[in-house]
Amino acid sequence: MTTALVLAGGGVAGIAWELGVLRGLADADPALAERVLAADLIVGTSAGASVAAQITSGAPLDELYAAQLLPETAEIEVDVDLAQLFAELGAILTTATGPTDAGRRIGALALAASTVDPAARLAAVAARLPVQTWPDRNLLVTGVDAATGELAVFTRESEVSLCDAVAASAAVPGVWPPVAIGGADYVDGGVRSLTNADLAAGAHRVVVIHPALAGAPQPFGDLAAETAALGPVAVQVINADEASVAAFGANPLSPLTRAASARAGRAVGAAQARALAACWA
Repeated sequence: MTTALVLAGGGVAGIAWELGVLRGLADADPALAERVLAADLIVGTSAGASVAAQITSGAPLDELYAAQLLPETAEIEVDVDLAQLFAELGAILTTATGPTDAGRRIGALALAASTVDPAARLAAVAARLPVQTWPDRNLLVTGVDAATGELAVFTRESEVSLCDAVAASAAVPGVWPPVAIGGADYVDGGVRSLTNADLAAGAHRVVVIHPALAGAPQPFGDLAAETAALGPVAVQVINADEASVAAFGANPLSPLTRAASARAGRAVGAAQARALAACWA
């Protein structure tokens, strides 16, 4: 029986929250947390790509979680009007002829945007990674080709640096610069779907860690459709609760959200351990 762990997008707050969820699972059921961390397949999108790279690095989960509580961070504070940005992206989504067209148009927006220096952004992402090399694990990191709108899935066989792959997956359009890889520019894998859970096809047990309220509108992708496409498999989704959303605040990209989001995620993980254990028995 193969297992898959799907880690969704959610900004800097999402990174802290997802690590908190995993830490909470370990609080309640250490053996369960070990099974989740040892999943046969890990799919990481945007924030989830950073978490995936961290938990497959060999660094202890306790250390990864504890780092989120520290005020010191290499994360970049960014002043962005998220309401305006989401309005622009929403307008593209409502008029696009399909996901690829939407990805291409959002990619164009990202390429035209004035953002931080690409080298500074790469340095911030590199600081998240305990090691700079791909793990000997089945890890999928998602991105979207800014020119074509097509999904890109980076793996250790892709001949792409882990830092570049993770940075591309988290290149929020209009906020962070697209990442140049092999002659192409890539933007956030969340442009295709914030979860990309359909990439877990073939697994018999799947857990999705999703920093959003259950049933909340998903601007990119459709988690229900993605999990339905997996077929008759055991799927457990761990969603955020109201306390978690409050911790995310108005700007989940802000490093100031890290500690509160990590603690909120830890509480959610501990509370969801029993339900997950029934799915991953």
